[in-house]
Amino acid sequence: METTKTRQALLKAIYEELEQAYEDTLEDVLELLKIRKSEDEEDLQDIYAARNDTTISWEEYKQESA
Repeated sequence: METTKTRQALLKAIYEELEQAYEDTLEDVLELLKIRKSEDEEDLQDIYAARNDTTISWEEYKQESA
């Protein structure tokens, strides 16, 4: 429940700032969000591949990616 409240508070604060931002700033924010999403997807793909790769142990992968 606390996580939901924190998230809602963050979203409200972000929205208030975005309402006052210039258009180019909004475009920058959108681009950063897209980059972050892409990086997260790549990380998930790497984790999936590492779990299915029998040439390296999961522990070794975690140490290398840390």
